[in-house]
Amino acid sequence: MKLVFASDSFKGTLSSEQTVELLTKAAHEVFGPCETFGVPVADGGEGTTDAVILARKGQKIYEEVHGPLMETVMAYYGRLSDKEAVLEMAQASGLPMVPEELRNPLNTTTYGTGELVKAALDAGYTDISIAIGGSATNDGGMGFASALGIRFLDADGNVLEGKGSELEKVAHIDVSGLDEKAKKAHFTVMCDVTNPLCGKDGATFTFGKQKGGTPEILERLEKGMCNYRDVIIKEFGINPDDTPGTGAAGGLGAALKIFLNAEMKSGIETVLDLIDFDKILEGVDLVVTGEGRTDWQSCFGKVMQGVGDRAKKYDIPVTALCGGLGKGYDQIYEHGIDSIMTTVDAPMPLAKALEKAEDLYYKGAIRMFRMVRAGMRLQG
Repeated sequence: MKLVFASDSFKGTLSSEQTVELLTKAAHEVFGPCETFGVPVADGGEGTTDAVILARKGQKIYEEVHGPLMETVMAYYGRLSDKEAVLEMAQASGLPMVPEELRNPLNTTTYGTGELVKAALDAGYTDISIAIGGSATNDGGMGFASALGIRFLDADGNVLEGKGSELEKVAHIDVSGLDEKAKKAHFTVMCDVTNPLCGKDGATFTFGKQKGGTPEILERLEKGMCNYRDVIIKEFGINPDDTPGTGAAGGLGAALKIFLNAEMKSGIETVLDLIDFDKILEGVDLVVTGEGRTDWQSCFGKVMQGVGDRAKKYDIPVTALCGGLGKGYDQIYEHGIDSIMTTVDAPMPLAKALEKAEDLYYKGAIRMFRMVRAGMRLQG
């Protein structure tokens, strides 16, 4: 029997890699000698770079860049091959990098993410995948593009730094200085957000509040973002609002799409492609996946949906071990998930479940594999 383990992390408790270790231990206890293969996975959010580096046996390359407030920080991208690199904006422009009392999307920038991409380009990588979840920014990607040589100018011809407060000042975009290596590279953006750049469902009003935006700040940012959009329309003949995902990461999606012609793909689908998951599934009898909480949202670009759909293509059964279940969890059955078990084994406060996460997960894995073994006996 051959088993594959591909579970999301349980935020705040278990990493994807830890779930692999616990599932492997439990499988051998229940089944005895059996072939197991574990692969860390993520859906394009924070932790994606680490998961892909582990799965591909890649290497972390550290670089000194600027953080969301232009402070000096150390960030890294992942070397996957001589041509391939992976990185996530949360490393250089992530919300957790900004203390709560300093969170204000007027003041933050994606400049450091652009520096991280430039470092990868300078090192010779031509196929770069970027996860853009977890941003602290709402600058339309101006900071990012500035780091790659694009200049944003005000009405007097002054070069703007590239932060949220300057969206309202953009009068001209000069792309003549764009790094030549960026023009030749292929960029894949891991993004499950379909929001446009502007409007009630756009970058500012959908995500700005969680980044520290007050109603007054959001109104100013939205006016600035609409100005930025209008300059793009005038100078490039492209309306960012016509492309789903341009509002992702405070508008970084728009900069990637318009200035770098990036390909925008589902986060989990990109991760599964990067780790060659279809090949991993060859000859597999059972896949085990899971996540901290399963509900209706799990069907929209999350790990369980992606893993389940891939296994379903090859008619491989999938069982899931999850921390808890919420409204609409049963919708995931339509995506190749045959069975779900939870780690909790009694009514308990969330704090206790988090504290005992590793023990509960291991015992849950034992119960799950014993159930699988019972099914095998029935079949036999």
